[in-house]
Amino acid sequence: MPAARSCAASCGHPIGKVASGRSIEGARVKRHAPATARNSQPLADVLARELPGSGLVLEVASGTGEHAVFMARRFPALDWQPSDCAIDALHSVDAWAQEAGVANLRPAIALDAAAGDWPVESADAVLCVNMIHISPWQATVGLFAGAAQLLAAGAPLILYGPFIENDVETAPSNLAFDHSLKSRDPRWGLRDVADLDTLATAEDLRRTARHEMPANNLVLVYRKH
Repeated sequence: MPAARSCAASCGHPIGKVASGRSIEGARVKRHAPATARNSQPLADVLARELPGSGLVLEVASGTGEHAVFMARRFPALDWQPSDCAIDALHSVDAWAQEAGVANLRPAIALDAAAGDWPVESADAVLCVNMIHISPWQATVGLFAGAAQLLAAGAPLILYGPFIENDVETAPSNLAFDHSLKSRDPRWGLRDVADLDTLATAEDLRRTARHEMPANNLVLVYRKH
């Protein structure tokens, strides 16, 4: 179960993904999410199987920016485009990127997953980590619609986080997390994979992979049909 986080009411970014602890250097903007130290390597191992060999990866709701730095280093042949709709997150991403000095990591851009007009013309992959359960449903709808507009046939939309599956028993920790999220905001909560599949079909996307991850998380891969 991921750590509980908060989210801007109308955008895809889970602001709570930005933990209160900050580094001394760049203390005003650079933030840290402890979970990234635990899940970055397992996620990268799966991404190595699902991402293209080259091209542009658009990361939606980049949060602190730690994943962006880690993945850009891990996949030097890919251009990594972080994004977020929260200004503090954008500053944090750029602070981490400046410190890391990774050549293939682009400056963060403002992007609201729920908005209809994304400031990106195309992408070879779209990645979204730990956003869907802690944002309004319209952010997920916008994520699938936006990805479908950007991706060419066969290109992936990759989701990471906790989900509910009709044919798989939900871990007690995830049920408790779901209850906690809904008590904080009734628009939040773990999403049913079947609902995501239905949403994907409407956008001409098909789920091609399901990877089990540590701490009762999943990676779901949808590809443009």
